[in-house]
Amino acid sequence: MTESQPADENPTRTTTTDPLTNAFGSLNDLAPDLASLQDLATRGSWRSILDKVSSARSGTSFLLTQPHHHLTYLSYNTLALTKLRRFDEAAQELDSLEDFDSSSYKYESYPVVYPNRTGSMVPFSLRWLYAIVPVKLGNRQEGLDRFYTLLGFVREKLIQKRAANLEVSVNCWKKREIFVINCLIGLHLSNKEFSVCLNLINELISLDALDPVTISKLGYIQMQIGDLEGAKTSFNRVEEISKEGEVDVEFRNLVNRNKALMYLVGKDYVSAVREYDECIERDYTDMVAINNKALCLMYLRDLSDSIKVMENALERVPTVALNETLVVNLCSMYELAYVNHSDVKRTLSSWIAKVAPDDFDSSCTRI
Repeated sequence: MTESQPADENPTRTTTTDPLTNAFGSLNDLAPDLASLQDLATRGSWRSILDKVSSARSGTSFLLTQPHHHLTYLSYNTLALTKLRRFDEAAQELDSLEDFDSSSYKYESYPVVYPNRTGSMVPFSLRWLYAIVPVKLGNRQEGLDRFYTLLGFVREKLIQKRAANLEVSVNCWKKREIFVINCLIGLHLSNKEFSVCLNLINELISLDALDPVTISKLGYIQMQIGDLEGAKTSFNRVEEISKEGEVDVEFRNLVNRNKALMYLVGKDYVSAVREYDECIERDYTDMVAINNKALCLMYLRDLSDSIKVMENALERVPTVALNETLVVNLCSMYELAYVNHSDVKRTLSSWIAKVAPDDFDSSCTRI
């Protein structure tokens, strides 16, 4: 489940059937008009989600008729507020809830509404939001504590699902375990707590020793602590795995990007550009390769071409290319290249206002 798609975390219909094999026919079978909410989330229309939830909650609306409907809509509302950086309001939404283990959030507490159905109706995404919002409010330690509590909860669920031999549910909760660990790695990495990051990365590798993304992340952390030989070993391992069978474009590009990073560290920008060009030739939406190629060209003092690389990406695939990191870098290049960079950035800002999702941080243009 993605963070933008709240879903019942344990909607069992019987005690012997894997709940996730009893899939709903559509999102609207899970909650009223949920498909519309999900579509808005996919398009980044977070303000429209707030309007839709507000309308559904109004006294004249009879849309939300069951307990889990309210939790599902609250999840989308909290996510939208978080995306729009309205963290205080998101926290207020979360504070309105009872403890997640409350009987109010158990299907079995409503036998008439949910016959033969047991477990928690709290969406997993709501538990994730409960952990991330304190971090966004600057309460890092509280957020960390909640993430570790969430990790413990996920692992407890995994034990239960494995014991019941519920394979589909086990796979789902394994993905959630990996997701939460990656969230923790991000939090510790932002605070330069590299030893903790390495421990968590090794936990992930113990779950899947052949995951090229995880092994690459290990290499990135090794680079940050100055262990270049260790990083090279990790990247070589990824390349070896890629040779063991058929791999997709994303995997091949990962190998090239890893090679490019090693060239970058050695300030061999020409070779790095060559690796990124291979990535872009395979997949013109590879924004990591595009962004880094442009940076390499800038380091080579070819500002004109570096700007073209960025602008071409924005024109070709605006919905993919438009992210704050790329725009910040492009604006930095404008500042270096043009005397009238303020006018150029204003033009860019006007274009962004027309195509960007609601949660795009327009301040990244530094106007």
